[in-house]
This record gives sequence, structure tokens and C-alpha cells, in this order.
Amino acid sequence: MAGTGGSVAGRQDAEPEILCDDNGAFLRRFTVDDTGALVPEDATLDGADYTAVGTVRRCEQRAAPAAPLIDSTLQRQSGAGTVTIPAGARSVTLVVYAGSPTVAIGGGAAVAVAAGTSLSWGVDTGGKAGESLQDAFVFTGVAGADFLVSSTREI
Repeated sequence: MAGTGGSVAGRQDAEPEILCDDNGAFLRRFTVDDTGALVPEDATLDGADYTAVGTVRRCEQRAAPAAPLIDSTLQRQSGAGTVTIPAGARSVTLVVYAGSPTVAIGGGAAVAVAAGTSLSWGVDTGGKAGESLQDAFVFTGVAGADFLVSSTREI
């Protein structure tokens, strides 16, 4: 971009402005030429010469995506019984207080979980194109079992 180093023979550089056109963001610096006319000079954001395409406008700030609504569940199972978390949850947590309940994930074999164990499954990103746990979780207790299952899911 010509004249970016300060005054050059009749030119006075001004602070660059970030503008947008049909291709996206670019820099525009206005200078004054030897005749006193205001002259726009455009450059890419990394300083290479650039020619604006289409309508030049102030760049719009993109709105942050809306936070998804989250539904939460919490169920304590004492003794024999089953807690099922359908596929599509964002997080699932199991805390075993007593006994050895089992957990089966996605229709797989049930695995016993010892008292004093805490397990969690979750994903980082939710929202429109977000992640979710693809499998259902089935927690089964027998006499003497005491456990807690919590889950979250986007609604």
C-alpha cells in the first residue's frame, strides 16, 4: 500500500479503516495527494495492494449464536430398577453410592460399576451443528444398589 510509512512528498497518511466489500474485509487508507484531493488506497488485511469489489460498506459485526436451551435430568435409583438416557444427550454422569449397578451403552454388554465410582460422558460443542452422544445409556440396579444418574440435552 503506497505511502504507509508516513508523509511522502505531498501525501499525508491517515489511520487505515477496516471496510468490507463483496469479498470480505480489507483496509482503506485515505491520503491527500499533491493537489489536495482525498485519495483512497486499499490493501488486504496483510498489506498487499487490493481493488475493492462490489459495494463498499462498514463491516457488520456477526451476532453470536444464540445459546441453546439445555434440559437437565437427575434420578436416584435405590434398589432394583433401571434408568435409561436416550441417545442424543449432551452429557451423562453416574455416581455409585452402594452395590454394583450395571451400565450398557448403545445396546452393548452391561458392565458392573463398583461403589464409590463416578463416571461422566459428554461433548464440548452443542448448538445448531453441535455434537451429542450417539448412544443410549441404560443403568440397571439390583437389590442393595444405590446410584445417581444425571444428564443434559439440548431442547
